[in-house]
Amino acid sequence: MQGQPLTGRMKTHRFWWMAAVLAALSIAAVACGGSDSDSTSNGGGTSDPVKLSGTIQIDGSSTVFPISQAVAEEFRADGNSGVQIVIGVSGTGGGMKRFTEGDTDISNASRQIKDSEAEDAVENGIEYTEFRVALDGLSIVVNRDNDFVTCLTTAELNKIWEPGSDVNNWNQVRDSFPDRSIRLYGPGTASGTFDYFTDEINGEEGATRPDYSPSEDDNVLVQGISGDRNSLGYFGYAYYIENADKLNLVGVDHGNGCIEPTDETINNGTYAPLSRPLYIYVNNESMEKPEVKAFLEYYMENAPELSIEVGYVPLPASIYEENLAVIR
Repeated sequence: MQGQPLTGRMKTHRFWWMAAVLAALSIAAVACGGSDSDSTSNGGGTSDPVKLSGTIQIDGSSTVFPISQAVAEEFRADGNSGVQIVIGVSGTGGGMKRFTEGDTDISNASRQIKDSEAEDAVENGIEYTEFRVALDGLSIVVNRDNDFVTCLTTAELNKIWEPGSDVNNWNQVRDSFPDRSIRLYGPGTASGTFDYFTDEINGEEGATRPDYSPSEDDNVLVQGISGDRNSLGYFGYAYYIENADKLNLVGVDHGNGCIEPTDETINNGTYAPLSRPLYIYVNNESMEKPEVKAFLEYYMENAPELSIEVGYVPLPASIYEENLAVIR
């Protein structure tokens, strides 16, 4: 069964504009209501003309947010305006807390669920299914005016970000760098991006120096880095792509030369160690609701195209087909 053709697709910049505004309110409410004159097509892989209704609650990763938001916009525009979709951006950890307590139907996640979170789900009687939805290359960025940092080794990144680091000037990182201060920006501790970066760069999840400017909202990090000539920070690839005119991308050398994140290097894994999959987690009980099932079918049918549109890399087609088989 195939979803309806994408029509009237939102331009990428609109997704990001909405992310910036709605994330500040801690939720993204995807339009309200629909008229009886709307199409009766589900748009979720079924020809059943019954009009869908209800509310789908989603929360979690700001990295995954643009994909889920894009899918939600297209799903509602494609004849499902009776379904309300509310998307929070409280970070992977914050979203998982709500999810494992049964407060949400779907949790956006930029890392896999932790053992402790899975235990919480069991204690609360929540059964769930994990779906991979796209690939990301966690991106290291500096201010647009920084013309001397084009590549950093993973050892240098560790030297900067490790707990107890006393690196406060660029010339402490490399002698050839100027005697200029460094101001650091990065995701907050509830972020899956924070968990992934600290694990890969510092060797332990959550291990980091504390004296940096944190935010669960990647748009806030973009604003901070783009406005500070001494900045260094990291976040998901899509946020760099959307703001490439404001930021400089830094390549990463993990022992095989300097490699920048691109669609190709993320997809083939050569952008190491910062390439990673992105996920959504779905409450199995919620998946039995017609509106949630239709939304998930639509998600997997259209995620390849929409993930590209918002700046991520799609998975192999076989993964989406496997996901659809589980949903159906």
